[in-house]
Amino acid sequence: MKKYQTLLYYCYSYIAEAEQFAADHLKFCKSLDLVGRIIVADEGLNGTVSGTVEACEAYMHAVHADERFAKTEFKIDDVEEPSFLKMHCRYKSEIVHSGLRDTSIINPNEKTGKHLEPVDFMKMKDDEDVIILDVRSNYEHNLGKFKNAVTLDIENFRDFPEQINQLAQYKDKKILTYCTGGIKCEKASALLLHHGFNDVYQLHGGIIKYGKEAGGKDFEGKCYVFDNRIAVDVNEVNPTIVSVCYNCGKTTPKMINCANPECNEHITQCDECGDQLQGCCSTACTTNPRKRPYDGTGYYVKVPQLVAVKG
Repeated sequence: MKKYQTLLYYCYSYIAEAEQFAADHLKFCKSLDLVGRIIVADEGLNGTVSGTVEACEAYMHAVHADERFAKTEFKIDDVEEPSFLKMHCRYKSEIVHSGLRDTSIINPNEKTGKHLEPVDFMKMKDDEDVIILDVRSNYEHNLGKFKNAVTLDIENFRDFPEQINQLAQYKDKKILTYCTGGIKCEKASALLLHHGFNDVYQLHGGIIKYGKEAGGKDFEGKCYVFDNRIAVDVNEVNPTIVSVCYNCGKTTPKMINCANPECNEHITQCDECGDQLQGCCSTACTTNPRKRPYDGTGYYVKVPQLVAVKG
């Protein structure tokens, strides 16, 4: 049995004085020696934390003991070492940034797509009247996606609302949305319903749960995750690699962040190009004086951007 676990979870539940809650929750996580990244907003929690099995069990127990988060579902991965280097818990306006000025038009607690358990999603996804919709960003679905899925050209989820009109051709179809852990689908499916899509579903627990409960069948490539693992395997049934090296076009399952912190582009890159370019996306980035040492993983602790000061 592995000594550590990584927990992925979210919960849409109103938090009074959420900014203070975030500060207190950070102290609690640190008391358990957890590492990870948690976003707290008035609308709820969105987090990935990692630590010893005992610490993770204590954390889940504490979250479930709070009646606001009693229904929180944790996706649990056993890992060889913690999946983060530090612990962050920050207050933001939304737990998933929607890009909407009026966020009141979507409330997952009031209206959202019908939840499909992984096995039901698997049975339904190949029907003729079904469209599988990936609501994640470009760099995520470039690494891996469901077979025949419709993908959107978006840099971040906040760009999703602008893509709704491009999906109008599918209004008479059943729309099956999916994302990494389910949280983006709560808002994406709610927004689709708001815009007149009538038959909208979402993969409950996302790609991660689908891999655990349905063997990951027909998920092509790897799944991007927001920790130092960067990518995880999902498909145990009919796995394949669909991503190619950003630099040379060679098939590769590896994703990195550019070693130049002022670029930090998410790209798929083969080991040969990684060695040649020192983990950068281009030759130009290799000359940046702030370039981070490349250790072969392509994961780095976020470095604050330099701010120019006018003299």
